[in-house]
Amino acid sequence: MAIGKEAPPRDQRAALVPLPRREPEATHNPRLSDVDEWGRSEHTRQLVRRIYNPIYKHWFRAEWEGLEKIPRHGGALLVSNHAAAIPSDAPVIMHGIEEELGRPVYGLADFFFRTAPWLGTGWARGGGVTAHPDNALRLLRDQGQLALVFPEGTKGPSKTYADRYRLRRFGRGGFIEIAMRAGVPVIPIAVVGAEESMPILFRLPSVARALGVPYVPVTANMLAFGPLGTLLYFPAKFKLRVLDPITFDVPAGQERYSKSRVMDEAENVRMQLQETLYDMLRERRSVWFG
Repeated sequence: MAIGKEAPPRDQRAALVPLPRREPEATHNPRLSDVDEWGRSEHTRQLVRRIYNPIYKHWFRAEWEGLEKIPRHGGALLVSNHAAAIPSDAPVIMHGIEEELGRPVYGLADFFFRTAPWLGTGWARGGGVTAHPDNALRLLRDQGQLALVFPEGTKGPSKTYADRYRLRRFGRGGFIEIAMRAGVPVIPIAVVGAEESMPILFRLPSVARALGVPYVPVTANMLAFGPLGTLLYFPAKFKLRVLDPITFDVPAGQERYSKSRVMDEAENVRMQLQETLYDMLRERRSVWFG
């Protein structure tokens, strides 16, 4: 009863109809989108997987070995070789793991993708994250996600066909330091097939400088398919081999780690991948049929 008001007469009170019970209002706003803090959208990923699946299964005919070595839970840094003028390995790796293990994969890539007006949004919706140590640390340590990185950077996909499957230097080993700080394993993945999917015959450095991009390639696909060849891959057979997880016997969370140790571990990962690639190439019967 409100203070300062008289009670209604008894007969009027009898005629009052009780109001329907109201549920307490939510104390937080409901999430109106499936876009997470990184810009990744599961709805977009589902759409991409549905469209990409025929390419994965019937064009590249991807085959995995050792997929069970990727953990079902917890953070891990996936490290792979990188190739093709428009890299074809990243979507194959991300699609395969998401389809087979049901785990999202965040691809760490150059800031260039994020700044492109329309490409940046689509790239983020599909699971792309700017390759920065803080981003990697949050994904791996704080959120326990799978993150994919290519330590060769742009040196990998800018290789000409004459240098195929020869790994470039893995930078200064930043990916090792991130894994140490996050306390997660590094899991190398060797990929055969990407080099032949869009091989570079030669590069146009003067055009690249004028455009302000890392490289401008002329590919065999362009010669075979004309303008369509800028986007159309050759149907190279993909084989992917997951190597044993590499862990580091150091405390997580330190600000700095021994630079010589970091460089040695990075070279160790590079050599493991390089030797595995050579083994896989020796075993391969054909570029097109594996």
